Amino acid sequence: MNRNIYTYVLIFFLFLSYSPFASSQNQNNFEISKSIDIYNSLFKELNINYVDEINPSQLNESAINAMLDGLDPYTVYIPESQIEDMRLMTTGEYGGIGSLIQQIGQYVYITEPYEGFPAQKAGIIPGDYILEINGLDAKGKTSAEISELLKGTPGSPVKLLIKRDGIEAPILKDLVREKIKIDNIPYHTVFSNGIGYIRLSAFTQKSAAELKEVFLKMKENDSISGLIIDLRGNGGGLLNEAVDIANVFVDKGELIVSTRGKSPDRTSIHRTRLAPVDLNIPIVVLVNESSASASEIVAGALQDLDRAVIVGQKTFGKGLVQNVVPLTYNTQLKITVAKYYIPSGRCIQAIDYKHKEENGGKIPDSLVSSFRTRGGRIVFDNGGITPDVTLTAIEFSPVSASLYTGNLIFKYANQFARNNQTISSPETFEISDAIYEDFLKFLEKQEFSYTTESEKMIRKLSQIAEDELYLSAVKPQLDSLESQFNAIKKKDLLTQRSEIEQLLRAEIVSRYYYQKGKIISAMKDDPEIKKAKEVLIDQRLYKQLLN
Repeated sequence: MNRNIYTYVLIFFLFLSYSPFASSQNQNNFEISKSIDIYNSLFKELNINYVDEINPSQLNESAINAMLDGLDPYTVYIPESQIEDMRLMTTGEYGGIGSLIQQIGQYVYITEPYEGFPAQKAGIIPGDYILEINGLDAKGKTSAEISELLKGTPGSPVKLLIKRDGIEAPILKDLVREKIKIDNIPYHTVFSNGIGYIRLSAFTQKSAAELKEVFLKMKENDSISGLIIDLRGNGGGLLNEAVDIANVFVDKGELIVSTRGKSPDRTSIHRTRLAPVDLNIPIVVLVNESSASASEIVAGALQDLDRAVIVGQKTFGKGLVQNVVPLTYNTQLKITVAKYYIPSGRCIQAIDYKHKEENGGKIPDSLVSSFRTRGGRIVFDNGGITPDVTLTAIEFSPVSASLYTGNLIFKYANQFARNNQTISSPETFEISDAIYEDFLKFLEKQEFSYTTESEKMIRKLSQIAEDELYLSAVKPQLDSLESQFNAIKKKDLLTQRSEIEQLLRAEIVSRYYYQKGKIISAMKDDPEIKKAKEVLIDQRLYKQLLN
């Protein structure tokens, strides 16, 4: 029954999403009208005759999502309840209490209050978990559901009943929502060697103006000799902001990106509009597999124009442009309207969703095309931006990953902060032997254990051997092998201490110095920043990479 409903509702909403221009191109008006009639009659019959009461709104939303699921993942329906999330994506602002949250078990926890915003000002700390919101029981609700309840009009009150480790009675907090502004640039600095560093976390309104302002202050106060723009983990945002950020470093009138859709009004060329700030400063752009969309426009354009060296891992490969279209009853549709192409002419979209059944939608190597940068370097349209200097992504060991995903790093940092009022600065704080010993004692109380991939394979092999009646013959060898792995695992907390300390240090620092402190702490052991500095300091290498 559900599949039939989804099919008819799909056809109905496909018709509703057509613009007058699109309708004029479609010669199947009779089929569309017929589909609407079928939908209307079907929905009427369901409402009258179905054995249980139906929820029309919920049914429609499910059908819409089922329809859009057959397209690309960026074409999505936005119900009225998610309008605040959409506003956050475009403006970097929303009405709320200002905190990151995470579901752990039956409750949603406060993980990182934003400094200077309602949650932090009210004394809410990481590790507090929410029992009630305005009297509504929060147990069993997801992070998304709690997020919707916490967001609202700036100036509106919200009551939180929270539970804190070490305090028996729940705590009631009265907060007033504010306009929360997420920083486009959460951190910037000038290193002692004269190299500037700017971390750009989003492409929302004014991100280009903010980057320009930070860069000008660096030039004025520190006479910087090179610049690192960190786009790692930046999932993109507004296309025009990407163009204006590139404009800071390339001349007026340069083509940065063009978009091509199926209709003329979706095809456009975006050039820089303003005088540049600096055409000569050496630049390294840091990227990784989570750098997408507008991040790829900036990195790809600066690469194509031979204006920057790209360092890191191959980017995500999102070369699709979305527009937000208002629908009735304060709902919206974010819809893919075009593909974008950077100056060399290449489209960096990694997956062809129209042919996703074939090779996962990925372009076969035989069909990858080569292009040339302005200086003649060869680049490819094989999905994403391939760095000029490719570095292996950091991968944590199984024990470190288990500690992190099991929230044990998070919980220990909460305990540490309860027992220590202050620590040294993010630049100098380290995990001492005493702190690490305390962490190991904490893990003993938590009865920490984890399963490695090797152990999973042994157990799988045991099951196969049992199915094939070989288990009795090989069981001693398999048991011996498992014992050896157990012996090695017991030493993992010592052999992998260095990377565990990195995670611990950043998490503990964030309890005292918030997001900025966490970034500073993590940068101390960052091999990609180290490589970016090397490239900028060695001008011979820098020029060689661009030639």
